[in-house]
Amino acid sequence: MTGTVIFDPLLHWVVLAVLAAVAAAGIGLALWRGLTGWALRALAAMVVLGALAGPSWQMEDRAPLSDIVLMAVDGSSSQKLGDRAALTDDAARQIEAAIAARPNTELRRINLGDGEDDTGTQLMTAINEALAEEPRGRIAGIVALSDGQVHDADLASDLPAPFHLLHTGRDSDWDRRLVVENAPAFAILGEPVTLSIRIEDMGAAPEQNAMASLDISVDGGEAQRFDLRVGRTVDLPLELPHGGRNVIQFSVPEAEGELTDRNNTALVQINGVRDRLRVLLVSGEPHAGGRTWRNLLKSDSSVDLVHFTILRPPEKQDGVPVAELSLIAFPTRELFMDKIEDFDLIIFDRYKRRGILPSLYLDNVRNYVETGGAVLIAAGPDFASADSIYRSPLSQVVPAAPTARVIEQGYTPSVTDIGQRHPVTAGLAPQGAGDWGRWMRQIEVEPQSGNVVMSGAEEKPLLVLDRVGEGRIALLASDQAWLWDRGFEGGGPQLELLRRLAHWMMKEPELEEEAIWAEPTGQTMRIIRRTLGEAVGDVTVTTPSGDEVQVPLTEVRPGQYEAIYQGPEIGLYRLEEGDQEAVIGLGPAAPREFVQTIATDEVLRPVIDAGRGGAVALAAEGVPQVRAVREGRPAAGRGWIGITPRDAYQTLDVTKVPLLPEWLVLLLASALIVGAWLREGRR
Repeated sequence: MTGTVIFDPLLHWVVLAVLAAVAAAGIGLALWRGLTGWALRALAAMVVLGALAGPSWQMEDRAPLSDIVLMAVDGSSSQKLGDRAALTDDAARQIEAAIAARPNTELRRINLGDGEDDTGTQLMTAINEALAEEPRGRIAGIVALSDGQVHDADLASDLPAPFHLLHTGRDSDWDRRLVVENAPAFAILGEPVTLSIRIEDMGAAPEQNAMASLDISVDGGEAQRFDLRVGRTVDLPLELPHGGRNVIQFSVPEAEGELTDRNNTALVQINGVRDRLRVLLVSGEPHAGGRTWRNLLKSDSSVDLVHFTILRPPEKQDGVPVAELSLIAFPTRELFMDKIEDFDLIIFDRYKRRGILPSLYLDNVRNYVETGGAVLIAAGPDFASADSIYRSPLSQVVPAAPTARVIEQGYTPSVTDIGQRHPVTAGLAPQGAGDWGRWMRQIEVEPQSGNVVMSGAEEKPLLVLDRVGEGRIALLASDQAWLWDRGFEGGGPQLELLRRLAHWMMKEPELEEEAIWAEPTGQTMRIIRRTLGEAVGDVTVTTPSGDEVQVPLTEVRPGQYEAIYQGPEIGLYRLEEGDQEAVIGLGPAAPREFVQTIATDEVLRPVIDAGRGGAVALAAEGVPQVRAVREGRPAAGRGWIGITPRDAYQTLDVTKVPLLPEWLVLLLASALIVGAWLREGRR
């Protein structure tokens, strides 16, 4: 129980001061005039002013509150290196026992692990959250058990008590890590990309400027080994082997005595893209669809287009001088013999044999396809004639043969059952009748190989895709695709269809019919398996440690199966299903917890010094004693750390008693005033 005098004035203190000044002036006047009752008048004024000030005697019933000590225990990945976990557990037990032995003191333990999304050790964030839940007036000290490598030290606020760090490092600790300084997300196929690699030693490394081996593998293949000097940055030129995602793994063998090999490996994922696509467009004669092909190819700045068109066939005799038709001869030999391998795609748009391209040239085109090239044939009525391009050496690779019939009637193209599974046409099917405009002509063909992904009039094959040798060929049995481009009867997905078709022919990985790949998000991957078959088996996932896990797949749409898999560790994973294989890297290229592994107090030194706390190396100095120190005094010394008792309390009850009740004020004031009047009257 404690008591104190408090004031609750009826008027503002300024008003009371003015009244006191007026009273003092009146009393001074009475004294100057020699009035004998001035003293009684002064006492009466003091009583009235005191009553207006509202003095009270306040008594509080207080209950003392215990002091709170926060102990943050770092359980992040870097704290599991060596014997750090054991040191931390032993120190935590001793600190808990020391706080429990102190009277009127409580301990709040804060356990933290790795931050989400590779944010590292969020020590100060955890401490700030704990401080928000406790009264700052009760916090007597903060103790952190960590290696000191925290990643949010800049979030340290104005702490209400001394901060102490008990770190788990040893003077002999050292570690070797691999650093990839620059790794682009994209690289151009066929051109070298430069990556900067550095191997560095941290801490008490046994040897300076040592040599270390570096292993490099692409997509999990056989590794190549190089010897690099530690501490020097090396520029490594690398050429991507294929388009799409290329997973490059760099690894350094573990050295004897280093803390961990978790930072000896780095995964870099680079997407291979084509620089410029070279396309040769061969138009047999001008027609409405020719501009559609040209506009489509010229609209893409990454496409180099060579357009070879026959404006005047040799058999046409119109009297126009030859000199006025062409300035130079078209370099057919250079295009179809010498430089044909330079093209990524050749398109024959309504082309027929007229003797301009000899059979030898067309036979070279056939060989171009078989050795890895791509040819697209957009067939017009001439494809069904005796002069058809099919009546040439190209017939050996064309996937369908014409029947000489041309169907001249309106029809709506449709996606076949296998077309709904094929990546070129999957998802293109209209939602309802009438969503696509009609085409007006189709060449009747009989498929001989490949896949019919679209059908037209009378359910005849409209788009046939096939693989020939190392290359690919497509046959579009109509020259009416331009109607969709013009918006006839609502049009259709002409641009998307032709874009996918061109990319499939140029072997873009995302349009492969049989493929398996994964899309990583942190430690989770979405496994995707695409196939033209009716079913697939389980995916075999091989973890970085060599364990194999069978993951079942679920069909999410025709021809596409998916599964979600949570990776147990960071590193390179292998996926296998049937004859399809893929590799994927989970986690960051360099986990933040293992960027700096040597224990230190430098990161938290500003926080420690602000509260006059201390830093203690547990391995060298042991667990310090806990002492009480006054606020503002040094809170750490040799073998001890200090906490500041707060003497906090909780008020249970408050009682107020007025010192000048109304009746007493009235009695005293009237008695003193009357006494002054009588004294002055007697005189």
